[in-house]
Amino acid sequence: MHIPSPEELRSRRESLGLRQTEVARRAGISQSMVARIEAGSVDPRISTLGKIITVLNNAEPKKITAGQIMHTPVLSVPPQASISQALDIFEKNNVSQLPVIERGAPVGCISEAVIVKAIGQQRLHPSQPVLVRDFMEPGFPTVPPDMDVETVIGILQQNHAVLVTEGRLVKGVITKHDLITLIV
Repeated sequence: MHIPSPEELRSRRESLGLRQTEVARRAGISQSMVARIEAGSVDPRISTLGKIITVLNNAEPKKITAGQIMHTPVLSVPPQASISQALDIFEKNNVSQLPVIERGAPVGCISEAVIVKAIGQQRLHPSQPVLVRDFMEPGFPTVPPDMDVETVIGILQQNHAVLVTEGRLVKGVITKHDLITLIV
């Protein structure tokens, strides 16, 4: 167990924006005791030090994680689905792309843009069954549920969505819209 030095206690208290009086009030000790501990002029009891550390730990800003902001269920299609099935999901849910998930694991994504491009290149023929796997793109990035939201924001600046996975299995999805709702 690391026992913080008086300088570490003071530095942490100051970085959290707490005054000695606030730490003392929350810890149930006197402000002069906090001042003496931080000055190194008194050797506090472990219980007193524990109270101060608890106050400082509780004052830490709570980190928002991917698991807290993800939404479920994840709209998706399997690779063996037809393009028309993907288009139906796009239309019914007002989305333009979907992850392609097989046995719970992400294997790619399909988007309206890819389908429009295939139409323009005349790669889609009504006479032949056209499957999602034939037009899949690389999948969305994945993050674990405990990933901090700041990292997710950075990833979303370069991608349309992020899948939240545990092991190989998709548990949720985060879109740019999900982040916007955090501040509105």
